[in-house]
Amino acid sequence: MARERLQKILASAGISSRRGGEELIRAGRVTVDGRLAILGEQVDPEMQAVLVDGAALPKIAETHAYWALNKPTGVVSTVRDRHAQHTVMELLPPNARTARLYPVGRLDAESEGLLLFTNDGTWADLLLHPRYGVEREYMVGLERSVTKAQRIALRDGIELEEGLAQLDLLEDATPAQVKRLLELLEPSNEPLKWYRVVLAQGWKRQIRRMFDFVESPVRRLVRVRVGTFKLTDMTAGQARPLTHHEVMQLTACARRATTTRPPRDSAARGEPGIEPRSTNPADVR
Repeated sequence: MARERLQKILASAGISSRRGGEELIRAGRVTVDGRLAILGEQVDPEMQAVLVDGAALPKIAETHAYWALNKPTGVVSTVRDRHAQHTVMELLPPNARTARLYPVGRLDAESEGLLLFTNDGTWADLLLHPRYGVEREYMVGLERSVTKAQRIALRDGIELEEGLAQLDLLEDATPAQVKRLLELLEPSNEPLKWYRVVLAQGWKRQIRRMFDFVESPVRRLVRVRVGTFKLTDMTAGQARPLTHHEVMQLTACARRATTTRPPRDSAARGEPGIEPRSTNPADVR
């Protein structure tokens, strides 16, 4: 086998995305021939011993697979975690787990909604790398409505450690949007005020940190869209494979590196990351 960058080999073996592989290498969890791996080095896994957490790499996947899950709360978005009681991999059917999938990005244990999986490191990188600007859309549940001052602060941007955190969209969710959303989630008796939020930055816990900054902590956070793929037909805990058309749409979305959000004046007519039920062609996106 030809020598390739180590993080690409980790992704091809279904260990993580390329960016996830970089994190593993930086954390000192990867060794090559008994020494700590170096970020960016090229290796030949057939001629060199590459270990992750002391375990040899599985055979590199020959067939790529792509899945989506409606993640419930209480599970972590990792392939394995010795400190977690449950991981998202337990929610995938056996035929998906044997394909050595890994999550494309993460959702916090207390967050819910759309999570994609693959063993295609190149495809995962298209969706995750900041230069492609693939949007994530969320429904954010709060105890009370945001004030005018809080809304202005959130729209102007919040200074975090990484820099200026910005939302691409912040608007009230309509009753129809909330009703459709709740049909897909685990039931809760807590009355909440819901908002649609779109962002392309994707920093760690970004939405929660931004709302905490304006003293309006998030009570419920649900991802409902990644790029062109929307959470539409899966209730909490359900998973399904993506169709070839859906995979190609996401690939094209990432390569365009442009916004996938509809114009503001048309956004209110459809569902937030949920397919509109209207038969009016003007409402179909």
